[in-house]
This record gives sequence, structure tokens and C-alpha cells, in this order.
Amino acid sequence: MTKVNQNFLKLPGSYLFSEIARRLAAYTAEHPEAKMIRLGIGDVTRPLAPAVIEAMHKAVDEMGTFEGFHGYGPEQGYDFLREAIAKTDYAARGVDIKPNEIFVSDGAKSDCGNIGDIFGADNVVAVCDPVYPVYVDTNAMAGRAGDFQEELGKWSKLVYMPCVEENGFTPQIPQEKVDMIYLCFPNNPTGTVATKEQLKAWVDYANENKAVILYDSAYEAFITQDDVPHTIYEIEGARTCAIEFRSFSKTAGFTGNRCAYTVVPMELERDGAKLNALWNRRQCTKFNGVPYVIQRGAAAVYTEEGQRQIKETIAYYQENARVIREGLTEAGLTCFGGVNAPYIWLKTPDGMGSWEFFDKLLKEANVVTTPGAGFGPSGEGYIRLTAFGDADATKEAVARIRTMLGR
Repeated sequence: MTKVNQNFLKLPGSYLFSEIARRLAAYTAEHPEAKMIRLGIGDVTRPLAPAVIEAMHKAVDEMGTFEGFHGYGPEQGYDFLREAIAKTDYAARGVDIKPNEIFVSDGAKSDCGNIGDIFGADNVVAVCDPVYPVYVDTNAMAGRAGDFQEELGKWSKLVYMPCVEENGFTPQIPQEKVDMIYLCFPNNPTGTVATKEQLKAWVDYANENKAVILYDSAYEAFITQDDVPHTIYEIEGARTCAIEFRSFSKTAGFTGNRCAYTVVPMELERDGAKLNALWNRRQCTKFNGVPYVIQRGAAAVYTEEGQRQIKETIAYYQENARVIREGLTEAGLTCFGGVNAPYIWLKTPDGMGSWEFFDKLLKEANVVTTPGAGFGPSGEGYIRLTAFGDADATKEAVARIRTMLGR
């Protein structure tokens, strides 16, 4: 009889956002008149930049000619995009990343999950708590997480690093030795950031213990403060211990286009192997590359017009974040994040549970949020709000929440 991967059977009943969708569908089926405002899943709402559209139209026209047709592309990405990334995202910040260290992909979510393919199943994994569920679930699927302890909301073999109000939502270096360390800054879900000094401590730990930092920097474009690092490679020593994930999804509205990239420095070696070569081997075997048309659109992000246009869109979302953060703070609620990130981490009032407050907002204010408990045990007592909505709808959502609370 064919056997299945038993690790999948250990996963909790449903993915966080699937459960949110289920509850939303059930409520709207009973109340079709409800005008819902979605501040939950972090999907963008603004159109693609004109420079991106123009580049993609041109690429489509090319594909309709014998001279301009492109079939299978390089699994690592076309040189024109890899070179633009290296120049604009790294060299412009004084960071030396070569094009052959950049791997273009169909999403940071995919890469964060797939990167585990090049690591052994017996590695000890450390994750922040609260945490983006993909880091946890994909390691559970690979057998690194052990068994799910439902009463604790934790996996038996994972090392959890609590990110709570008392430590500024910044993980502390674990006492035990770990091998794979997932860090995300600006952070999803808390919206907080790490300083260069804090990242330097992690880099030193990883190099001393031959660990690897898996650094998710998908929200880098939302950083507003000058002293916040945009890439882990601004930190001395990071090239020998860190892999970085970036995405065009939130930076340029590519959630429906699917384009991202992962940086694996040539110097990064573990267990006698170069991780750049291993990731290249993995991608060449399991991935056929991002479509030419999409990569042309992504490359347009790095033109002068593209940079100006995406910054205008990011500013639109940043204003939404300000409206949420300031409006709910004025109402007496405690908010974190929303300055260098598109997420606001809201402490639930009166000690309410995350799902309890989620349901209250859903039914009484018709506002959809994300329960903090879905991101891990330390997320209990919080909800995440996203700034990716329409500006008028965002203002209306804040007004509804304040009315519901009588504030």
C-alpha cells in the first residue's frame, strides 16, 4: 500500500487564513447585507505601477514575434533582473551582492518553505513567537518539528523565541544551540524592526555555532527610519551565515504576478557544502523559472519611473498604517508596529482572547482582522491589522471599531 508523509497528518486542522476565510464565509452567508471591510490577510489593493504595465505589455508583444519569443528561461532568473536587483537593492546601500548570488522565484512564501529542502531533517529549528505560519508548517511537513502539542500550541522539537511587549517584540538568542534560525524584519505579524546591534548579535551567534539565519525581508520597502537596516548583509559577517528572502508582492503589488528572489552568498558553507550550489541544484530540479513577461515587469520596478511610482503606492499604504495606529491609540487601545511596516499589532481590550475579539469585530463592526493566536502562543491577546486596504475603507474601519467600543 502507498504510504503518505505522516508529518502532514500531524498538522493542525487548517491553515490560519483558511480558518479566517471559513468564519467570514459563514457570517456573510447568514448576513448577506453586511458590508465587510477586510484588514486581515495582507493582500495589496492598489494597481500595478504604470511602468510595470508598460514593460509587461511590451514583453507580451515580444512574445508574439519569432525574434522576441522566450520559452524556458534560466531557473535562476534572467540576467537583466538579477543585475538590476544587485545594483538597486544592494550596491546602492553599499552592500556587495553579485547577480549569481540572486535567485529569482515565484514568491518569498515559496522560497521560505522550499529552502528546507537543502537542510537535513535533524537540524534544530528556532522560530519567533508569534511567527509567520509558513516557517513552522513547512518544517513540520519535513519532520523537523516533532509532534504538535495542542494544549501548548507548540511543536515539541521547535525552539520558540517569545517576542512580547516586555522585550520589545524582539527575539532573544536562545540558551540552547540551534541550527536554523528564522528571522523576519520588518516583522510579520508585529510590525516591529531590529537594530543593527541586535542583528549583529544574531550574526555572531550564527557564525560561532555554524548555524544559518533565514532572513525574511519581504517588507523592507516600508522602512521609514534611517537607522533601521534594510538588509541583513549590512551587518558584518552576514555573508557567511545568512540567506535573505525578498519579494515584489508588497513592494510593487505583485501578489497576483508572483515574483520574488532569494540571496545565497557564495561564502556561505555548511557541512562541507556551498549552500549557493545546493540551492541552485534544487531550483534547477524543481523549478522552471518565473515567466519572462513577469520578470520584465519586475525589472521595470528599478527604472527611475518605476521607483517613483512604487514609492507613491507604498506611501499610500503607510498613510493607512498611520490612520489605524493613531486612530486606535486615540481610542485608548495599545498598538505596536505600523511605522516601518504595513502591519499594526493591536493588544485586545479587557484581556479578551484573540479569536474572541476577532469574532466581535467580525460580527459587531463587520471588520475582518487576523487573530494573533494564529501566529503562535505569544500572539494570544493580540490581533493583526493590515494597511493594504482602500484609504476610505480603512478610515471607516477605524471609525466602526471605535463606535463598537464606545470610544
